[in-house]
Amino acid sequence: MPDSSQPTPWTVQGEDKRVAVRSMFAEIAGTYDRVNGLMSFNQHNAWRAAAIKRLDLKPGESVLDVCCGTGDFLIPAQKAVGESGRVTGIDFCEPMLRQAGPKLNGAARLSVADACALPFASAQFDAVTIGWGLRNVPDMPLALKEMARVLKPGGRIAILDMARPRGPLGPIIEKVTQSGLPMLGKLIGKSSAYTYLPKSILTFASREEIAKRMEEAGFTNVRMKDFCFGNICLHWAERQ
Repeated sequence: MPDSSQPTPWTVQGEDKRVAVRSMFAEIAGTYDRVNGLMSFNQHNAWRAAAIKRLDLKPGESVLDVCCGTGDFLIPAQKAVGESGRVTGIDFCEPMLRQAGPKLNGAARLSVADACALPFASAQFDAVTIGWGLRNVPDMPLALKEMARVLKPGGRIAILDMARPRGPLGPIIEKVTQSGLPMLGKLIGKSSAYTYLPKSILTFASREEIAKRMEEAGFTNVRMKDFCFGNICLHWAERQ
C-alpha cells in the first residue's frame, strides 16, 4: 500500500513535485523498460528514431539527452553521431541511470543532474533530446530555457511526450488510456506510479502551449507531429 502521508506526483508542484517524481522513478526503475514496451506496443523506440531523424545529426556532433532515464534516446543518438561524436545523458534519478549504463557500454557520459539547472556551460551541444521528461519537471519554462542555453546557436531540439488525443476518436482513446494504465500498474505492483502517468497527461500543457513555451525560451521554427493516435507528440525546433 502506498504511504498516504507522502505527496503524490500528480497533486504537487515545484520542489515537492521534484521530490515525489524522483522517488516514483526510483521505485519503478527496475521495471521501467519492460512496462514501456507493453504500454507502447514496442513502438517507443520507433518514435525516438523518428525524433533523431528530425534532428539531422551528423558524425562528430554532440548530443545531450535531458531526463535520459534508462538511456533509450542515447542509443540512436550515438549511432547518428558515430565514434567521433559525443553523447551525454543526465537524469535526477540515480536508479534510472544505473539501468542505462549497461545498455551504452561506456559510449555515453551519464550523470545525475536536474533539467532545471543543467551543469554545463552555455553553447556546448549541437542537439538536445528529451523523451517523456518535460511533463515531469517542476518548472517547464525554466527547463526549456536551460536546454536552449546549452545549445549552440542553430542547435536543434527534439521533445517527445504524452499528449491528449484529438479527433473524433480522441475521447475513446483517452478513456482507454486513463483506465488501462492504472490497471497495468496494479498487475506489476506499481499502482501509484502508473496512476501518475494518465493523471499527468490531463494536467500537462497542450501541444500549442508547449510550442509557445519553446518560442519564449528561444527556439524558432517549432514543428510538431503526432504518433499513436495522438497519444504521443513530437516537437522539434532550432535555437535562435
